[in-house]
Amino acid sequence: MKFILSTKGFNDIIDITSKVSEAVKMAGKKDGICFISCSGSTCGITTNESEPGIIEDLKRVLEKIAPINNNYQHCKKWGDCNGYAHIRSAFIQPLLTVPIEEGKLALGQWQQILFIDFDNRPRERGISVKIISS
Repeated sequence: MKFILSTKGFNDIIDITSKVSEAVKMAGKKDGICFISCSGSTCGITTNESEPGIIEDLKRVLEKIAPINNNYQHCKKWGDCNGYAHIRSAFIQPLLTVPIEEGKLALGQWQQILFIDFDNRPRERGISVKIISS
């Protein structure tokens, strides 16, 4: 299954748990692995609580790790000035694996699947969900 997200860029964080859960349900597999990915080097997929405080804390920490207004070599070479987005994607990869148990994603009570667009512009992002049954 694949779905498209319209993002705002600049650390736009989108809870995709319901879309991924729907893909698992449609697959009809009782047990296995759910592999979620986005083909891009300026985005990430992770798990965390989709709570406003955590979201703001995550954005603040990402800015400390790879500030937007740093002197990145990538900008000097390509001029798109999104070197920070590539660095952030190296820390929060654009892929995630979640177990499937009894037909559902094996997530904790407060754990959601979050997509983050680190880039410096709005984007259309394709998210792929692959189910491997055991």
